[in-house]
Amino acid sequence: MKISIIIIMLSLVVTLSACNQTDVVGNASITSFKDIINAMQDKVTQDEMYGGWALTSPGGKERFIWSKDYSVSAPHDVMLEFDAKPFIDAGLDVNRLPAGMLIGDKIMVGTSLGNEKINYTGEATPVSSYEKIVKLKRDHIKYHADLDHFGVDLGDGNMFEWAKNMSTNDKDIVFALNPQMFIDAGADPAKVEGWAFAKVKVMDAGGKPIEVDKLLKPFNLK
Repeated sequence: MKISIIIIMLSLVVTLSACNQTDVVGNASITSFKDIINAMQDKVTQDEMYGGWALTSPGGKERFIWSKDYSVSAPHDVMLEFDAKPFIDAGLDVNRLPAGMLIGDKIMVGTSLGNEKINYTGEATPVSSYEKIVKLKRDHIKYHADLDHFGVDLGDGNMFEWAKNMSTNDKDIVFALNPQMFIDAGADPAKVEGWAFAKVKVMDAGGKPIEVDKLLKPFNLK
């Protein structure tokens, strides 16, 4: 009986190891995310307020924030934070936004990844915290074939994306928003200064290509 249990356990270990090795998207996303972090070292900092890391755009008005530890971070484990003024100038009534989305002069969108305590071998780093997302919350890591980007799904159609290869892509990082919540709150998405209102090809739940509306703010780091 004990021998059978040991064999089953070893089989599971081998299977899990094989699955990790064959996760082409997940593994490649880590490599390219590390390239982005290295290219933006002066823009990546610890964020004490939200208990994680913050990557600030070259323009200085947008941030991608990801948690070190899902058991302590609030209100989201992965999120975007950006300037509210261009949206207000485009007609947004901030009182019609969901509660908690407007913080001071910033709008925040994001999602919780759970409440697990996250442990590290050694000190946590921006890349190792991203690796935890790939390992523990793989369904939040996406590949956007149309732009050749990897991305973190922030829920409700919002994404932070980055180029698989910065040398062949002129959109190295992209802040991507679902415009519907802003439209519902009175904003004209075509008038949000600094953001492009565009149709983007994505895959639906069945794997079929569809076009959806997005508000995009791309940056070329080269």
